[in-house]
Amino acid sequence: MNTTEIDTRPALRLSQVVGSFKLPMALTLAIFLLSFAPRIAANSTLMYSFWGASAVLLLWQGFMLIHLARRPALKDFSRAIYAQHYVQAMVQFSVYLYWGYHWRPVYDHFWLLAGQVMFAYTFGMLLAWSRRRSYMLGFGPIPIIFSTNLFLWFHDDWFYMQFVMIAVGFLGKEFVRWKRDGRSVHIFNPSAFSLGFFSLILIATGTTDLTWAPEISSTLTLAPGIYTYLFAVGLIVMYFFSITLVSGAAAITLFGFSALYAALAGVPYFLDSEIPAAVFLGLHLLITDPSTSPRTPLGKTLFGVLYGIGVFALYTILGWLGEPTLYDKLLCVPLLNLSVIGIDRLVRRIKSDAVLNLWNPAWLGGRANVAHMVVWISVFGFMSLLGRTDAQHPGDSVPFWQQSCSAQLPNACARLVSVESTYCGDNAAWACNELGAHYREGLIVERDADLAYSYFARACELKFQAGCANLLQEQTALRAEPLELDLRLMLRQGGKNLIDTPAPELYARACSHDWAFACERSAAAGE
Repeated sequence: MNTTEIDTRPALRLSQVVGSFKLPMALTLAIFLLSFAPRIAANSTLMYSFWGASAVLLLWQGFMLIHLARRPALKDFSRAIYAQHYVQAMVQFSVYLYWGYHWRPVYDHFWLLAGQVMFAYTFGMLLAWSRRRSYMLGFGPIPIIFSTNLFLWFHDDWFYMQFVMIAVGFLGKEFVRWKRDGRSVHIFNPSAFSLGFFSLILIATGTTDLTWAPEISSTLTLAPGIYTYLFAVGLIVMYFFSITLVSGAAAITLFGFSALYAALAGVPYFLDSEIPAAVFLGLHLLITDPSTSPRTPLGKTLFGVLYGIGVFALYTILGWLGEPTLYDKLLCVPLLNLSVIGIDRLVRRIKSDAVLNLWNPAWLGGRANVAHMVVWISVFGFMSLLGRTDAQHPGDSVPFWQQSCSAQLPNACARLVSVESTYCGDNAAWACNELGAHYREGLIVERDADLAYSYFARACELKFQAGCANLLQEQTALRAEPLELDLRLMLRQGGKNLIDTPAPELYARACSHDWAFACERSAAAGE
């Protein structure tokens, strides 16, 4: 009897250990099977990326099982269902749905999102068990993946780096920790940590083109009323998790600095908005992790103000360095996470509750966050009335930048060239011809005959007569009014082109953008 007990108990225990691996094994298999979906199988590198992720996870599980065969130990789960995880995930998913409806690549990316979520769950389980901890099973990995992909994902040919980025985020959460209020907690928001780390790598290696980051930053505005939509869904997160002061302070700081710069310089600080849409998204759904931000009212306010200052400063610094400015919203978050304990200490010294909560605690049922939300709603409403959110912005107008450049206002000529380059890339023939003229004349950019020739050739290819004339005569820099098709491409204000817009409405819109010839045509059409 004793012999039987000695023989069977270890075997039973080992069977339980193997049984606990059913979930990670099933998820690993699902990742492998997902690679055969048409969206993924169409690109061999993408398919191999999924196979590689599955292989790494399978080898990890195999290694753990071999180790546990010698010293069996049960690997278990503990339930961890937190509102901040599933509410944030639902809000983030709603952004994907709305944005993707107007920019199809987001919907095509859903297959890849699903693979990343399964990878995150499996990686998290194996990491916790390798550290001899119970795995907290809940919705936690989902907002991490959704948040990461709202700002950065790699092209299909480099998608294996996406799995590496996820792993870095989870490793940072596991190993980069400190003592806060007597508890060991992770320092960094996992998605912000991986985004900041990979942003530095992409900048250092000059490989931003391996990602969709530029398109992600620029296509949010394809969704009509994106600022109002982000504001509305952001209120949900603010209400449940009392982070209004973080988002509101960041937004107010950026609105204020942008307005001050515009008043002093005569041109907008950001190219075509008071706050870029991607930054507005970041201050609602990236810096608002309650676990890695201050907990006191004044601490949250300082955190938000510092984010606004950080984005404002990084936009200029990255521009000076000739790097993509889209990283401004990502690089400062890990630095802010590192400042949390310092902010908390500062706030405790000055007893911030009396500083910020000036109203009676009994008002609104003692829920100060509701009062903060009312203030933020009022500020956003006021900014919207002033046309500083979803309305037409001066930076949307090419004539505005032409006039500003002629007046030699700060950065105006560089902005003009940047705007025209964007429109030339959209096949606006007029913009290509203008760029050719700039590079031939050498007045606002360094003279470059080869670049001028290539832009004139592009303009001529797009049937712009002045471009063809400039192509044939090397000493000329002829200009002409934009064609109707050019206007349809250049008046989109960050949204979709105006291919189906009736001509009278098109010219009226061009007139509102200060195209003088369009005003004449619009007036003639109205007679």
